[in-house]
Order: sequence, then C-alpha cells, then structure tokens
Amino acid sequence: MARFIFITGGVVSSLGKGLMGASLAALLQARGYKVRIRKFDPYLNVDPGTMSPYQHGEVYVTDDGAETDLDLGHYERFTGVPGRQSDNITSGRVYSDIIAKERRGDYLGATVQVIPHVTDAIQSFAKNLTDDLDFVICEIGGTVGDIESLPFIEAIRQLRNDVGVENTVFIHVTLVPYIAAAGELKTKPTQHSVRELTSLGIQPDVLVCRCEHELPEEERRKIALFCNVRKEAVIPALDARSIYEVPLNYHDEGLDREVLRSFGVAPRHAPDLSRWTDISDRFRNPEGEVTVGIVGKYTGLQDAYKSLQEALVHGGFANRVKVNIRWLDSELFEGDEPDLDALEPLHAILVPGGFGSRGSEGKIAAIRFARERKVPFFGICLGMQMACIEGVRAAGTMAASTTEFGTTTEPVVGLITEWMSEKGLEKREEGGDLGGTMRLGAYPAILEAGSRIADIYGTTEISERHRHRYEVNNAYRAPLEAGGLVFSGNSPDGLLPETVERPEHPWFIGVQFHPELKSKPFEPHPLFASFVKAAVKQSRLV
Repeated sequence: MARFIFITGGVVSSLGKGLMGASLAALLQARGYKVRIRKFDPYLNVDPGTMSPYQHGEVYVTDDGAETDLDLGHYERFTGVPGRQSDNITSGRVYSDIIAKERRGDYLGATVQVIPHVTDAIQSFAKNLTDDLDFVICEIGGTVGDIESLPFIEAIRQLRNDVGVENTVFIHVTLVPYIAAAGELKTKPTQHSVRELTSLGIQPDVLVCRCEHELPEEERRKIALFCNVRKEAVIPALDARSIYEVPLNYHDEGLDREVLRSFGVAPRHAPDLSRWTDISDRFRNPEGEVTVGIVGKYTGLQDAYKSLQEALVHGGFANRVKVNIRWLDSELFEGDEPDLDALEPLHAILVPGGFGSRGSEGKIAAIRFARERKVPFFGICLGMQMACIEGVRAAGTMAASTTEFGTTTEPVVGLITEWMSEKGLEKREEGGDLGGTMRLGAYPAILEAGSRIADIYGTTEISERHRHRYEVNNAYRAPLEAGGLVFSGNSPDGLLPETVERPEHPWFIGVQFHPELKSKPFEPHPLFASFVKAAVKQSRLV
C-alpha cells in the first residue's frame, strides 16, 4: 500500500510548495523508493487550458494530453516520472464530474453535498492508480484559510482516518519573515498558520520554513514548541542560487530523513545524490556563457515560459555554459521600420508558442533577422508557423498569413479540423469550445533521414507533445522548399508538417511540438542541447 504525503501552504502564496514536493520526491527516489506527485488546484476552472498565462503561468501538457499546472513540469524534471491526466485535479473538474453524475441520476435521488460527495471524489483522485508506489506526494494549491481550498483540506483529513496515521504525513510550508527594522526573524505568522490548520483538524508532522536569513536554533525551538512538532522536524528553507540545488539543500537540512521518521520507516540506504551534485557543479562552474533572446508575447511573466526557460538551462548544462536569457516583447520589433538593435548582441534567437495576433509581426521581423544575419534560430509551435509565413513572404507573397489572425487570401497556416490520434479520428469545429479541444499530448513524427533534426535526435522516429489548433498548410510546401525552408519532419500519414529547417543556415529549425516539456536537467532535450551548442559557436564569431 502506498503511503501519502500531503503538502499545504500558509501565510502567503508562492512559497515553493511545488519545488519542495519535487525535491522531496527526488530525495526519496535517490533512496530507492518509487514515487509519484499530484497537484490539487482549488480554482473552479476545469483545467488551466483556457486561462491567460498572466493569470496562471505556463500550461504544462502531459503525454496523455492533460493540460495541467506548471508544477507538474517541476515534478517531471526532478523525478523523470512522466505526468499523466490523473496527476492534476481542480475544483472545477471535481464539481463538473459530480454534476454530470447528478444529472444522470447516479446518486439515486440523494442530496449532493460537499461532504461526502466532493470530499469522496477528492480522496478517490488521491488514491487512484497508486498500488505500485511507495509514496504519493499530494500538493494542495493555495493557502490554508482560503475558502476554496477547504474541501481539499477536509478530504485529506478524512483520508488520514481512512488509510491510517502510520500511512500519512502532513507537511506545512510556511513563511518566517525577516523584519529589517527590528533586525530579526518573526515566528508569529508561522504559529498563526499552524493554528489555522489545526483548527481544520490537521496537525502538521513537518514544518518547512521559508526564510531569507538563517533560522537560529532558538527560533527553531520556539516554532517547534508552539506548533507541536519536534525541533528536528522544523526544516529551514533558504533561497537557493538555482532550483537544481534545492534537493541538496533540503537533504542537508534533513527533510527526507524527517519524513521517513514520521512514517516510522528505516531508510533503505543513504541516498545517491551524484546526479544532483553533478548538476550543481555544472551550474556553479560554467566554462563560458551565451545570450539567447526569447522573442514572445508573454515576456512580462517568465512563468509563462517556465519549461522553455528550464530547457535552455538544461542545454547550458549539456554544453557546460551559462545561458543568459534576454526576454524581448515581440511588439518592440513592429512598425514599418522596426528597430532591431536589441537583436544585435544575441547569440541565438528563439520564438516560442503562443496564441493570437498581438506581436506576430514582431516575431516575423525577428525571424527575418535571424535568417538574413545567420543567427541560430529556434521556432516552437507558433514560432515555426511564423517562420513559414516569413519564408513565403521572403519569396514575394506578402499577403501570407494564418487564419488564426483572421481571413486571409494566403493561408500558410490554417485551423486543423481533424487528425488521427490513439483514440482514432478526432474532429473539431470552428467556433466550438476552447477548453480541451486542441491537438494535445504526445504524437509521433517521422523525420527525413539525413536532415539536421534527424541527426540531432539520432533517429527518424520521435514522439513529442503538442498543444495547438493550427497547422502549416501542406499546399505551401513547394514554394517554401524552393526558398530554402525544408519540411524535414511530418506526421506518419504525411499530412501534417511537424518540423522545418534551413539546411544552408548555421542552425535554423522550427517544430510544431513543444520539446521543452520533455527536457530534464540530467537528460537535456537534444534540440536544446544542439541549439545552445550553436549559440556557443555563434558567440565566438561576434
């Protein structure tokens, strides 16, 4: 039977519960245990798929097509365990399922209530597909005291009674602020947060205390005394230079040891942290650095491109260099005579995915700059589509555009209405629901033998994750290839272009999928490793 670890947060949001959970999972893995991490989100959206990146940050997509919270990206990057549909649930999804059952009459006329129906559904989600696991780590989104999170708190309280105290551990992440005027750390917010949690029936077993300064032994003892935990179970969590040093820091503070002790489990063996120490060394001791410009729409919030940012860091690890990211709003490069000076010092340019027309002309201008100036270029999803539009325009068809932005006489990119998946033929209608209706999840692609991208992957058969509604129009293949932009990868049936490249360019690749979603620090995605390598070469030329 799996043991359950529940993570809650108090005082304020953004304390790093997701990173803490991912780090704990990595530490338990390093001790030989099989672990899976899950995220409970209290908001009423069914999933984050229709939410603005400025509201939610990145939408992380799993192999099986789930649109999830960005924390699942941390979980995958730290553990190497692929996420799936069953690893992220929202209040909206819970209520949607319950209401559908009620409409069908599944409850046989009973009154449908938060307790037991909603809490039972949450518990079923937590326990689903866990028989082969040693530990299941469940993070509760939001902050203790929020109205919307109360059903989740009640559900995990009930679950402890169901599976037994010996099979559950509660970890509470809280803040110990430093008051500069007083020159000291304050433990009162943590005390109040734990009091709020215990009033809901949950006594934490381990406290993780985020703080900007070292937590003195006296304050640690005070927190333990007032919050009813062992002093050794009060784990300081200071800011780290890199998120990839966080597992090592938590191990040094005894987090994994205290969690196992709370379960009454004797550790199988000392953890093997060699790959984390290697990553830390690569981060701390780079042999050079490069500057990569990300020309996008949501550059005001870096969490909108979280996996992309981390994949570039991983590419740096692969080449033992530091990757400096320059965030550039694509609207800066729009107008009749765009000022492209900000692109001059870059060693590589990346145009990421996105939706909508805002900033699209600026992306095209940046792509043209990369093509003409021989700067390494990487286009992802919408970035590949913009590269194809730029290619058709370079051939003289200035009306080239995409139907995503409105009616056009030259639809280089158009809405995809049907495609084949593992489920069979999938169909979508223009004007239909937006949520969950894109081409989502992992799909295979066939790469042209001898192409640059096939050489990078080392194979001609790949599987990558998608999230988009529009596809490059195969009718423009001939004019694009005549202009030097080659279709080097396609769906197995040959109907959907998956990758493009310019063989005569130092490094110019566009992909319809999102390779950043599968990159890991100890296993950098080959496209990002190659892209950063090209940036290193470019840095020696400028």
